Amino acid sequence: QVQLVESGGGLVQAGGSLRVSCAASGRTFSVYAMGWFRRAPGKEREFVAAINWSGDSTYYADSVKGRFTISRDKAKNTVYLQMNSLKPEDTAVYYCAAGRTRCSAYGCYAASSRYDYWGQGTQVTVSS
Repeated sequence: QVQLVESGGGLVQAGGSLRVSCAASGRTFSVYAMGWFRRAPGKEREFVAAINWSGDSTYYADSVKGRFTISRDKAKNTVYLQMNSLKPEDTAVYYCAAGRTRCSAYGCYAASSRYDYWGQGTQVTVSS
């Protein structure tokens, strides 16, 4: 089992920045990829960004490309999502996910079904 705990959500004005974190514990050696997804009110969960466990491959949804950056700290078993130039439409609950399946393409990293473990979510609210 892998446990994921998100933190760092909050309220920010449009144009501002926020960083959310995801601390992983347990059998982290089995994890191949880490991802961030979000669910806005009344909408389905959508892919935001992903990174492989070695940290040398990253993937982003078009809606956040150039504004968000995913990274990881191996020593702390923590993945970060740095969010800049935030927009009101970025308002959502952000979920961290960990997957054991080896991926080699965007479509795999972006598929929520590929992830085995999920955090409880952290609310990000962007005011206009």
